[in-house]
Amino acid sequence: MVVDFHTHTFPDKIAARTIEYLSKKGNIKPYSDGTVDGLKASMKKSGVDISVVLPVATSPKQVDSINRLSTEQSGKDGVYFFGAIHPDSENVGEILDFVKRSGLRGIKIHPDYQDAFFDDDRYVKIIAEAAKRDLLVVTHAGIDVGYRDCVHCTPDMILHVMDRLGSLIDNKLVLAHLGGFGLPDEVMEKLVGKPVYMDTAAVLDLYPDKCLEIMRRHGFDKILFASDLPWADQKKFIDIVKNMHICEADEDRVFYKNALSLLNIE
Repeated sequence: MVVDFHTHTFPDKIAARTIEYLSKKGNIKPYSDGTVDGLKASMKKSGVDISVVLPVATSPKQVDSINRLSTEQSGKDGVYFFGAIHPDSENVGEILDFVKRSGLRGIKIHPDYQDAFFDDDRYVKIIAEAAKRDLLVVTHAGIDVGYRDCVHCTPDMILHVMDRLGSLIDNKLVLAHLGGFGLPDEVMEKLVGKPVYMDTAAVLDLYPDKCLEIMRRHGFDKILFASDLPWADQKKFIDIVKNMHICEADEDRVFYKNALSLLNIE
């Protein structure tokens, strides 16, 4: 079984132009058309059983519509959606209550596309309030290919938030891109072994040896398989993990057992 813990889709009416814009901005190749149907086609082709879609609100006014759509679409044909929130959202508690009540397992934040640093007080409040509701928080971590000049979520910022919130957020924070896209050495120095989950989105083909070292040192029980479709090929990333030749028990943890536990799916 394979669960892809980090994918993206966009509403059908804006998917084409959104994919075109993001592809040019980051100089990256898309591997699907950005629609839910495109994700399902990739899943079928690649042998992915469940995909988690992580929507990003780039303004507060997008949050409600994103969360309503996520609620309507989640759980169908193996596709599960997280909720969205923005650091400028004023009704944080109400938003998180809706996410919880709707059965969504957590929220996604993206400091680069939301123009805020990860240790901003607004994010600290969101992360704390999510944890109190037993909601996961997935954050982009490290460099973003569209904003290379400024890193909005560094390992030091992550440590700062963890110091401020303590055990409240133990194992409720998921760091995308194995803790920091483009920052594997700093991740190994500062984040490995901390009570956080890391997903493998977008990095497995960039520095596979360092990825394996991070996974081993952090512990396979805290690693989530992820591709970042449409910005990575699901099948290629599955093959990379299989070619790491980790033991079957740990491979199962990475591919699906850790994810099913976090998602509360039997």
